Amino acid sequence: MGNTSSMLTQYDIEEVQEHCNNTFSQQEIVSLYQRFCQLDRNGGGFISGEEFLSVPEFAVNPLSQRLLRMLDGLNFKEFVAFLAAFSSRASLQQKIEFIFKVYDSDCNGKVNFNDISEVLRDLTGSFISEQQRQQVLTHVLEEAGYSNDASFVLADFIKILGNSGMKMEVEVPVD
Repeated sequence: MGNTSSMLTQYDIEEVQEHCNNTFSQQEIVSLYQRFCQLDRNGGGFISGEEFLSVPEFAVNPLSQRLLRMLDGLNFKEFVAFLAAFSSRASLQQKIEFIFKVYDSDCNGKVNFNDISEVLRDLTGSFISEQQRQQVLTHVLEEAGYSNDASFVLADFIKILGNSGMKMEVEVPVD
């Protein structure tokens, strides 16, 4: 499985399936492996950020640079685990953990006002000013009972998003 020129064995497929909490079927894992091999241009068994940017849907995503931080150097098993968060079959916990990683740009295990502001900046671009972004974020945090100096750990995200009644589904096409 380390070298993309090799084929997946049944053991490899089952191992990957277990690693992604059975989010994908065996056939979907085989399809994802074929896509992984297409992206891994040098056949080294890892996908670089540059190779990921060759996917048009990824390249135009306003969070692509943030996601690249999470993606660069993924092997196939990590690639499938990354994509699992986008599946309708992923648990809410898996999706929240993924979202937390997106917001935690400095990988310190905490999300603060600046981290959230950076994501908003990525999403809104020049459509709203920095001052407007800060005002909106301050208002949302205050409405939720938090101040600008609050920081959130994963457990806070799970509590906040898990109790919000949000439905988070984005289906990942595997073919």
